[in-house]
Amino acid sequence: MTAASFSSLSADHQRLQALVGTWRGEEQVAATQWTDAGTATAEAVAVAEFGGLFVVQRYRQRRDGTVSFGAHSVFGFDQQTSAVTMHQFDSMGFVPTAPATGSWNGRDLVLVRSSPRGSGRVTYTIDTDINYRMRLEFQPAGSDIWQDMVSGVYCRVSPSSINDF
Repeated sequence: MTAASFSSLSADHQRLQALVGTWRGEEQVAATQWTDAGTATAEAVAVAEFGGLFVVQRYRQRRDGTVSFGAHSVFGFDQQTSAVTMHQFDSMGFVPTAPATGSWNGRDLVLVRSSPRGSGRVTYTIDTDINYRMRLEFQPAGSDIWQDMVSGVYCRVSPSSINDF
């Protein structure tokens, strides 16, 4: 993708490019109904697709040297609703009924998705061009309390990459 075509993206699409690259980090995993508490390492590889209109991310979490969780996410910006969207499919196998939606609040991208099990909220905080933080929380159906699930700090280990179709 050329600099000229990237600059033709909306400002909202351009903001998503902050996630592009290969990232590695250390995570704190909270005890939940799905897993025990502990630490993990993770890698996220994200590329811009379709001229930068979407960012496709592959994420893998490792605990004790074994992949313990994986996800494929597609980030976009819905101009009709002015919302950032994230369609995610993961190794838990739950089929999402709708994408997570949200918006930027300063350096924070906050996305929420609801299902019959409850709601998930993920916050990406872009600290610099070479690091970001992520926090995933869960609110069980019928509860008003958000529970920590995973939080981590990630550093860029390779530059951005863009696939242009």
